[in-house]
Amino acid sequence: MGVGDGRGKRPGTGMRGLPGARPSARPGSRPGGKPSFKPGNRDSRPEPRQAPVDEARGEKLMRVAGLPAVLALHATAPERIEKLFYEPVHKGALGDLCVTLALARRPYKIVAGPELEKIAGTAMHGGVVALAQPRALLRFDPAAAIIWAADREMILVLDGVGNPHNLGAIARTAAFLGVRRLVLSGHTGQALPSDASHRVAKGGLERMEIYRADALPNALMALRKHYLVVGTALQQAQGLDALKRDARPVALVLGNEEDGLPRATLAACEAVVTIPGSGLVQSLNVAATAAILMHGLRAPGRAPDRPARG
Repeated sequence: MGVGDGRGKRPGTGMRGLPGARPSARPGSRPGGKPSFKPGNRDSRPEPRQAPVDEARGEKLMRVAGLPAVLALHATAPERIEKLFYEPVHKGALGDLCVTLALARRPYKIVAGPELEKIAGTAMHGGVVALAQPRALLRFDPAAAIIWAADREMILVLDGVGNPHNLGAIARTAAFLGVRRLVLSGHTGQALPSDASHRVAKGGLERMEIYRADALPNALMALRKHYLVVGTALQQAQGLDALKRDARPVALVLGNEEDGLPRATLAACEAVVTIPGSGLVQSLNVAATAAILMHGLRAPGRAPDRPARG
């Protein structure tokens, strides 16, 4: 790899490409150089242990591009980052990450734009690309979700949303609005976290807990005692203002871009809503629909801390 890989050198002894100050052992680091990786701020209350759907480590590395996404990955799961490539403009912003990689004996390198485009597989890389171990999805357990309901937090459920850019845009909005849990169905067309969705999400996917539910209608029926399960459809649905709310938080279910929610999933929903429009176009993009409904249905007190930006 060459520049800044830290191999055979003690941290701070002439590693080229290391931005910022001389690296030193930070809180949470172990003697001998390798850090004890710790995730970012998370709810410290214990929850039932969730079994991963599959073991992700060892699969093909995914490309996480863009400064917000890479910094979010460093904040939440630094142990997944294997390599880092970036343009000089981001040298200062990536200083802490480079220190983390140096201590873990993992390579990082400043590269020119054309080379970074080849690494990223796209010109839309935002000047930085991390090669990372893919994230193992967790099996969705309705029993665990009952504990989450005490916080009155929304659960977002996607059943067949197939475009990875839509998945990323939905996750970005969800994280902005404070929706922390995303459930993906076993629908054959369901998009899963990918290079493209991470790039579009701008760190949103890293800020969410992501689950997989193969038998989604059964899971939704199990949730209904503790959640108001709300599906979406273009026809035979009520407007958001007409929805009767109670003390339960909402489990919002969104479907495929072309076909909407499968019939069995719709049948498992307690209510079905739509967004009335002008009639000049038939419908909204699913990411836009998700944004409007998440904002309208989230529990009180979950407002974002920062103003929205384009």
